[in-house]
Amino acid sequence: MSVVIPNEILTATRMTEGEMKQEIAVMLFQKEKLTLAQASRFAGMNRIAFQHLLASRQISVHYGVEDFEEDIKNLRAMGKL
Repeated sequence: MSVVIPNEILTATRMTEGEMKQEIAVMLFQKEKLTLAQASRFAGMNRIAFQHLLASRQISVHYGVEDFEEDIKNLRAMGKL
């Protein structure tokens, strides 16, 4: 599914498309609708950069079982486990 954000909305908020995606990702993460991994992908950021964005806004990271399992899967894919 694609979501189109009209240019007039971006202009009204004085945000770039990337900034808007980050805001949406932060909001959905904060409401626990997306995991850390999902939100960082949606925002187009690596997980560490997204965590820094959350920290800059004093939003705590809720790291659950799904995040842990995804980290393990990624580490195995990289040959680190």
